Amino acid sequence: MLQLTRTTDEPLETVRTFLAVLLLCKSMRKKEIYFACSIRGGRDDAAVYGELIEYITTKAVVLSEIFADKTLTAEGMNDTSKNIYEKDIAWVCQADGIIAEVTNPSLGVGYEIAKAEEWGKPVLALFRETGGKKLSAMIDGSPYLEIVRYSDIEDAKTAINGFIQALRIK
Repeated sequence: MLQLTRTTDEPLETVRTFLAVLLLCKSMRKKEIYFACSIRGGRDDAAVYGELIEYITTKAVVLSEIFADKTLTAEGMNDTSKNIYEKDIAWVCQADGIIAEVTNPSLGVGYEIAKAEEWGKPVLALFRETGGKKLSAMIDGSPYLEIVRYSDIEDAKTAINGFIQALRIK
């Protein structure tokens, strides 16, 4: 039987130091959020998206900060659908968590939420109770999403703060 013996603790200490530095670096990295919202489905809530993204940037890195751009219209970004798909999916994959404003129905947002769910990413779905709109049953019925109904922006910010604080960096 082969027995391994250590003659010094130096390699073990090197490994311990490396792991400690790795953990420190990980704890210093800002959390990354993908903010999902309606674009081609309508930009009626663009001001709300902008305010939410501005708030999130005080707590984390927003990968999709461009969605707050006031010049972005329902026509979308000046890019091909293929490029938009690839960029958005890469951002969803990279993100530590997804925050989706789901008041205005959007096929794209639903798709992004489904991918995040498939990949085990935490999702906060924000639904503003206004104007008689109803939340999609597919979003409302999912046991994997954290859904917050809000009537004023401060309630949404409170939910965002709690969601980001609870996120674990992977």
